[in-house]
This record gives sequence, C-alpha cells and structure tokens, in this order.
Amino acid sequence: MYIKKIVLIVVLISLLGGGVFAYKVYNAVLSPNTAFNNKEATIFIRSTDTFEDVSQTLMPLLKDFDAFVQLAERKGYASNVKSGKYIIKKGMNNNAIINSLRSANIPVKVSFNNQERLATLAGRISKQIEPDSLELLKTFNDTEFLKTNGFNADTKLAMYLPNSYEFFWNTSAEEFRDRMLKEYKRFWNEDRLAKANALNLKPVEVISLAAIVHKETAKIEERPKVAGLYLNRVRRGMLLQADPTVIYAMKKHQNNFDLVIKRVLYKDLELDSPYNTYKYKGVPPGPITMPDISAIDAVLNADKHDYIYMVANVENFGYHKFAKTAAQHSRNKVQYVRWINAQKIKR
Repeated sequence: MYIKKIVLIVVLISLLGGGVFAYKVYNAVLSPNTAFNNKEATIFIRSTDTFEDVSQTLMPLLKDFDAFVQLAERKGYASNVKSGKYIIKKGMNNNAIINSLRSANIPVKVSFNNQERLATLAGRISKQIEPDSLELLKTFNDTEFLKTNGFNADTKLAMYLPNSYEFFWNTSAEEFRDRMLKEYKRFWNEDRLAKANALNLKPVEVISLAAIVHKETAKIEERPKVAGLYLNRVRRGMLLQADPTVIYAMKKHQNNFDLVIKRVLYKDLELDSPYNTYKYKGVPPGPITMPDISAIDAVLNADKHDYIYMVANVENFGYHKFAKTAAQHSRNKVQYVRWINAQKIKR
C-alpha cells in the first residue's frame, strides 16, 4: 500500500512537471510575443549586423525577450543572422518571428528620376537600399567596369534608365550597378537597336539626344515632334542650338549643379564646351540628364516633318511653336522675347 502511494505521487509529480515543461515550451515557442500596438513592425538588418545588433532592435518590440533569445539559439538563428528588410506582425510567436527573420526578406521598390550626375543618383539610391552613397558612387565610377561595358566618363549616365525597380534592401552596390546594366541591355532590344541604326545613331547617342528632348519639353505628346526637329538638324549638319545643353555646360564648367538658370544669354553661348551645341555640331558627347523612357522612344519614333526651329509658346505654356524657315522663326521669337522681358527674367 505504501509503495502504491509512492508510485502515485511520482506519477502525479511527473505529470505536473510535464505540464510545467509543456507550459514553458508553449510560452517560448507558440505564445504571442509582440509588444507593439501597430499591425506590424518593420526592421532592417544590415549585412554587418550580429545577433547582438538584431537583439537591440528587437528588444523593445517583444514581451519576453529572454524566451526569444533562448529559442533563437536553439534554432540556430543566433549564429546565422540574415540581412535584409523584415516584417514582424502583431501577435506573432517566437517561432514565427524567427522563421520570418530567417527566410522572409521583403523586396523594396527602388525608383529614381532624371538625375544629371551619378553623385546625385548615388544619394537617391542610398536612401532606398543598404549601401551608402560613397560606396555606390565608387562602384558607378569603376573605370574597368565602364571600359568593359562600352561606357566612359561622358556616357556613363546613359546606363541608368529612370524607372521603378524591385530589389532586396540588402542589395550590394555592385549588385545594383550590375542589375542596371542588365536593364539597359534588356531595354535595347532588337526593335530599338534597329530603329537606332536606321537613324545612324548609337544607343548612347539616342539617349544623349533624348536627354535634350526631355529637357526641352515636359509634354510627352510633344516629344516626338521635338525629337524630329533635332534629327532634322543632325541630318542637315546644323548646330542643334539647344539651350539645355548650354545650361548643362555652365553647370559643369562651374562645378555647380544647383545653379538655376531661367534665361540663356548671348554671352553664355560663347562657353567653350563640347556640350555647348551652339558651338559644336552633332549630338553632345553624353547625356545632360537621365531622360525618361518616353523621351528615348520619342527619338526612336520621331515625327517626320520639316521643322528646324522652335520657341516656347507663350499662348500655350509648356508647348512650342515650330517653324520651317528662319523668317517664320523670327516672328515666333519676337512674341517670346516680348513675354520674357515683361516677366523681367534676366538670368
């Protein structure tokens, strides 16, 4: 009888111990362990971060931080941290949190528009993925990479096509640059290459001309017409005489790309720069900005007409008046000069 009691007590203690153990396991693994009120929390883990770094980020987000650490060590996450962007949803348990941090790297949308320099592009991209601007710029300017892929100091801007792209946040500078090269090559498909060849222009020359078109007009529907005008000038061996190229030349000459110029003066046209299309014939040696794809396609699919002159249309702002002869252009220009003088725009 005494032995039976002892056995019963041992069984009860075992059951109780098992229950306590099961309860601890439940709390450590399956019990909700988030301490924030929002629907989700976003965390960024850098490529150089250790588990201690991740712990510092997670500590204020969790109810029972010690339970998380214990499970992270048991599951091997503590010694195998993954960089990237991750989402922790409200009410997640430790097991789900660790699984998310281990395998649910969230892509980010990276976008950029019409930058005039790779330095400003690097600054823009550094705000969207892990590498800093200096690392990105150094990678963009890698002379061996540029030479291998047919670019130089003047044309390197052409490789970056303004758009939105999907990347992982922990993408390296080299991976970003190499992806942009792939996008550039993908863009220049057989159809576009054939159209560029028909114009007797290389892809970088098309982009350089498109950059001028982009700067001349923000009206997408007018771009094929403007592109046709500049192509007419190229075919006739005329100077392009595009004011945006003079403005770019002045910024480059003064090394001040924050320079604001609303009116190009006659003295500005004397600046000796290969980008000054009032002095040098043909397409500039490189793009003066990253043109929109719409501007590139406008050059490749330019309107066919006989216009070789244009001036801003002050009766329909944002658009231009086009002319086939110098006399007609002079009449159009009088109206524009009168308007700009009335606005007292001197520079």
